[in-house]
Amino acid sequence: MRNIAIICSIIIGASILSFPAIAQQKTIKACQAEWRANKAANQAKGITEKAYVTQCRAGGSAAQPAPAAAASTSSKAKTTSRASVKTVKECRAEWRANKAANQAKGITEKAYVTQCRAGGSAAQPAPAPAASTSSKAKTTTTPAAPPARSSVRPAAAPAATAPTGAYQYATEAQAKGRCGSGTVVWANLNSKIFHFAGHKDYGNTKSGAYMCERDATSQGMRAAKNEKHP
Repeated sequence: MRNIAIICSIIIGASILSFPAIAQQKTIKACQAEWRANKAANQAKGITEKAYVTQCRAGGSAAQPAPAAAASTSSKAKTTSRASVKTVKECRAEWRANKAANQAKGITEKAYVTQCRAGGSAAQPAPAPAASTSSKAKTTTTPAAPPARSSVRPAAAPAATAPTGAYQYATEAQAKGRCGSGTVVWANLNSKIFHFAGHKDYGNTKSGAYMCERDATSQGMRAAKNEKHP
């Protein structure tokens, strides 16, 4: 009898332990009754009766996202954003409070109000000072000095016709190389008259060459009559 009693106790205890799990699952009717008891609150949260019953039967809470609350947050954000935008009257008051400074910067009241309402600063470029600076730069530019005249006279032009005879040179230096200590003359190859250095025809006739005096004489040339031997 004692063993039978023990077995019965074990069976009853197992039944009792499994019963709460079954008992916890509510009926559709019970869940509908719960939703209807808080109908206004559930509707305000956007929880439908069907969704509530489904969650209630599953043993969970019927918490659905509340779009109304999200919409309320979005509305508050928009309200805050609008509140941050200043009125025309406030912007005008700001401009007039710093009227002198704004006018000095070239910022008009209308431009300031437009920027102020948009939430930005009304700083505008000041073209007038820049133009003035450019004008001053042009005024202070020093004109370029005219090129200095050279005091060095050009060297005598070489003979138009290159010398072709013996011991006839195009430059005085070449003739000096041959003459050594002898006299260098300018021989007019057309007139066969030679000229001494220091006279106007020396190196200036159209056809001529630099020669040693002895070479010019040996080729049948003579000195100009009106020139003195150096």
